[in-house]
Amino acid sequence: MFGYSMADIGNIVVMQGFSGLSMFTVLLLMALGLAIIFGQMGVINMAHGEFMTIGAYTTVMLSKVAATYGFTNYYFLFAILIAFGLAFAVGYVVEYGMIRHLYKRPLDTLLATWGLSLVMQQIFRSTFGAKEVSAELPEWMLGSFKPTPDIDIPINGVFVMALAALVTLGVYMFMYKSRWGLRVRATVQNRTMAGAVGINTAKVDRVTFALGCGIAGIAGAAFTTIASTGPTTGTLYIVDSFMVVVFGGAASIVGTIASAFGIAQAQSILQFFMTSSMGKVSTLLAIVTILMMKPEGLFASKLRK
Repeated sequence: MFGYSMADIGNIVVMQGFSGLSMFTVLLLMALGLAIIFGQMGVINMAHGEFMTIGAYTTVMLSKVAATYGFTNYYFLFAILIAFGLAFAVGYVVEYGMIRHLYKRPLDTLLATWGLSLVMQQIFRSTFGAKEVSAELPEWMLGSFKPTPDIDIPINGVFVMALAALVTLGVYMFMYKSRWGLRVRATVQNRTMAGAVGINTAKVDRVTFALGCGIAGIAGAAFTTIASTGPTTGTLYIVDSFMVVVFGGAASIVGTIASAFGIAQAQSILQFFMTSSMGKVSTLLAIVTILMMKPEGLFASKLRK
């Protein structure tokens, strides 16, 4: 098949599968934030990718500072926290200044956040330049290990997967095991009743939106381990992120995980055997076909109307 032996195909599938896991982690982190904003709040945030770019540029800038002052081996964990905090803060301001005026107006929200994404891209271009830049990774994230003589697994990919697992667990605990998560779910199910029992629904909206943006910032920090960063980096993932959320089922963490894994693996493996564009098109056609049969997504959440 394609001039490869069965052993070669097996190794290719494993290597491309692991490459797909790296893409899966970024998609998952992006989609987790989007699932909170879109799935829980119904806000179509077209600027979500730019919050990922905030996290990516934050990490790049901190790597330059670390290289200057000689603490490159220690900066990355702090960069993740600062990327989250900065994206969270910007998201909080955006919700207060713009999004809160547009609830229950999805078309206006889409247009407003699309305009915001263009403004943010221009700010990135004016501040950091049009060229892509890369973060200097710590030494402990470099290299790979070989489970077999023919397979190399990069250490940075393993770290990013561990980070994605930790963030996913954190989101689950926040949404389903904390009092604040209970308030979020109460507001989603019945906003009027939640307000009647004393929940500050406006504050819930603000913090929830900011949390989704903060998680996108973490995705940006993770992204710097696998690729370079430019002003339009976020736009490369926004469509795939929406696909993950819609395909997995809005407001479903399990659906988001399953959908991100399936889409990332399908694209990674198919793009080896065909062109990149055809791999994406084939994946999209499969998703559209499944959604035609199951419009609510893989794991639909039942919400009270």
